[in-house]
Amino acid sequence: MRRTRQRIALLVVPVLVGSVLLAGQPAVAESAPAPAPAADAERSHLEHADHTDVVRVHLTGSDMLDEVAAAGFDLEHGLTRVPDGIEAEVVVTPEQLAELEAMGVRVLAEGEGFTWSDEADGGFAAAGARVAARSAVAAASTDSTAATSTSTSSHQAAVRIARADWFTTKGQGFLYVEARTTEGAQTNPIVGMQLENDSGKGTEFAFARTMSRFIDSGQYMFHRNLFKLDTRPSQIRVTSSTGGVAVGPVSDWLEDGEPPLTDKPGYKWNLVDGYKHPQQLHDRMEEIARENPKIAEIVYLPYKTNGYQRKAQATIGGTGQSAVVVSSAAWGHEGGNDITVEFVDRPGANLPLAVEVTGKAVRVLLAKDSSGALASTAAQVATALKTQSNGLIDRAHPYRTNTGTGIVQPTAPVALSDFLDEKRVGAPEGDVPRGPNTVRVLRIGKHRDGKKPGVLIQAQDHAREWVPATTTLETAERLVANYKTDKETKKIVDNTDIFLIPSNNPDGANYSFYNFASQRRNMTNHCPDADADPARRNSWGVDLNRNYRVGSAQDGYSGGSFVCTSNTYQGPEKLSEPEAKNIVWLAETYSNIKFFMSVHSNGGQLFWQPGAYKADGRVTTPRPPLGDEMFYWQAASRILSQVKAYRETVVTPENVGGSSDVLYSSAGNVREDLYHTYGIFSFGWEVGGSVYNPATGNWQGGSFQPPWEGNPELVSGHAETMEYANGIMEMFRIAAEWGKDKKAPTSTLVPGAGRFSGPVDVRFEVSEPATIYYTIDGSRPTLDSPRYKATEFREPGEVFHVTETTTFHWFSVDAAGNIEKNYDPSKADKRNNFNKATITIGDADPGKPEKPKKPKKDKKDKPKKDKKGKK
Repeated sequence: MRRTRQRIALLVVPVLVGSVLLAGQPAVAESAPAPAPAADAERSHLEHADHTDVVRVHLTGSDMLDEVAAAGFDLEHGLTRVPDGIEAEVVVTPEQLAELEAMGVRVLAEGEGFTWSDEADGGFAAAGARVAARSAVAAASTDSTAATSTSTSSHQAAVRIARADWFTTKGQGFLYVEARTTEGAQTNPIVGMQLENDSGKGTEFAFARTMSRFIDSGQYMFHRNLFKLDTRPSQIRVTSSTGGVAVGPVSDWLEDGEPPLTDKPGYKWNLVDGYKHPQQLHDRMEEIARENPKIAEIVYLPYKTNGYQRKAQATIGGTGQSAVVVSSAAWGHEGGNDITVEFVDRPGANLPLAVEVTGKAVRVLLAKDSSGALASTAAQVATALKTQSNGLIDRAHPYRTNTGTGIVQPTAPVALSDFLDEKRVGAPEGDVPRGPNTVRVLRIGKHRDGKKPGVLIQAQDHAREWVPATTTLETAERLVANYKTDKETKKIVDNTDIFLIPSNNPDGANYSFYNFASQRRNMTNHCPDADADPARRNSWGVDLNRNYRVGSAQDGYSGGSFVCTSNTYQGPEKLSEPEAKNIVWLAETYSNIKFFMSVHSNGGQLFWQPGAYKADGRVTTPRPPLGDEMFYWQAASRILSQVKAYRETVVTPENVGGSSDVLYSSAGNVREDLYHTYGIFSFGWEVGGSVYNPATGNWQGGSFQPPWEGNPELVSGHAETMEYANGIMEMFRIAAEWGKDKKAPTSTLVPGAGRFSGPVDVRFEVSEPATIYYTIDGSRPTLDSPRYKATEFREPGEVFHVTETTTFHWFSVDAAGNIEKNYDPSKADKRNNFNKATITIGDADPGKPEKPKKPKKDKKDKPKKDKKGKK
């Protein structure tokens, strides 16, 4: 473990369990926390926000996940797909937990949960005869891709191996496998799959184990498993219970790449020493720009946030039909907190309802009937307050869904409050600015003129996620601290244009630090009267990562809620929130931004498009072309190898890919919008992934606010900050290389042009991640031609089963927009320098097919660029 430390200002850090603050625990601090105001003890218990806990639950599947999320429950993190459903963490009150159980959600006991089985399924014995009969053709099934035909769909293997990845961590080896069967959707009987592996080249297959069937939103995805092994296998064999067999090689996941910059002598890192609230982040960003004017500046985003501010409120008269909820017209800190409201009983009969205002004291003189009995209903009192309070009261209404028919009773004066004066144990000292907030972007680059590729890192969309903010700040500190002394850092700063947003949700982040640790959303309250009483103040706000335009809940995609108290509430309309408008403004103002990373916690996933699907039929947003998908995987491998280099944290292959495939559907997320609207390679990252614990043999997950020091080998905000900062630094290097890439890709058809006596399978190969456009009708290929696609999601390119003589015309475009042979697909010329190959079928003397030229590989197989020339 590396321990050299050069630190910036310390933040007072609360002691947390999971993501819930332990009330009464001492803070890791240099000064005592501020006490809660004395007035809080006099408030009604109705105005105290309910206590919440983090519990782990089991859901039957994606349909239930969508149902409980739409109902307003917060179960977005710690999510694991298991064979019989989904396990997730949920932040709930005791009453909400009871509601979940009534919906069929099962609460898991401590230590309970799914673990991969190491035992074989005895049910395969019944299929032994079929397996034996087919084992002779297994050698012919070694290609893990499926065969798709230009003329028929019948040429498909019963079993395909999509992935077989080997990795090590903490001295232990693991094998992760994904395989599909064409009969996977069959439910009666359910098709099982069994995995065997060898113990190295030339050894026999053994160690039969059952694979788990993965169903999502009612659709069969694949079978998969993660196995712990002592020896790296060379090959695996997958067998279905109906007799299909496939054999395939094992690849290395997260091979050692370039050494991390932190390994270099004299390199400065470990520069952030604790969690930072938004004011500290903003102050340090401003300081960095002042100290480094030649390479850094601040961009002030145009759309101001709502601000860390609320109207002052009170719930008066209980929760029945006679209760009234009152809200001030002014923000609490601008006078709303000075208002008192009193319901007054006067002697006499036949008295009208009236309101008296003296300064900030509001007295409601309750009506009386002819017998001298009180006669004002809650609805009537609410109307009187709104119309007769001299503008002090902006909103008054019966409690929640009550109609307000009850008779209001007299009360002593009740003080209104915005409830932002409650300081949590361990919260940092100092007042929080209450007005609208200007989100700041720290821009770092030697040439900030739009000519270098831009990289936008956006952190803390979700307020409670504290590690993403420190991770982003750490990368800024490394860039400016090493620019003059480290050649690699100088290359990054000289060849990229970096935009860093450590906190895109400063209002919500302040609320998380000062009021409610589990706050996820911003602080804009769009709720109607039924949800606007102060006891629900921890349930207001918009999920900023559901507020974008592509694949939104308004368009029928799953994962965004219409319920204003849901933690995935999408907002009243697309781009309703200034925080989301700012990101769109950046993309449109700085068209050189070609890479984007939205940093979240926790879970340990790295993902991209598609990010959402419509649950009925699991219809996803458009998947990236195969070339882009290849580029994403290649970049992910480099980024995650740098993460692993710090303390051997491995983000496993099952947690990498399209987010709707590896995580869940998140309608209206920012990545989808930036990729499909602006052609920006857009990653999402859940930092704080599971770390293998050799002592227990288990994978131990993180939390939203892990102890800063904690256990450096398992749970530690400091360790997560450092390892994921390594990954972001690698993303900068990828962007720098992409910007300088002028080398066109090469591609070939395998096995290539020639004569064949019968049908033949052919496929394309490329020298680097690239999209292939092709035709088989003799025409020139253009950007409107069919694109070479994956066999299935998370799989290599398709295989064409050619049954008649066919001529292929094609060209490839790499991620940087370089076109093979400098071919111009927009216009015809005499050269017509696209690729050509004819597969001739059916000759008595076929001869030998032409031997194809292998595409030349780039020495470093570098990731490249964006979408120039891409449809």
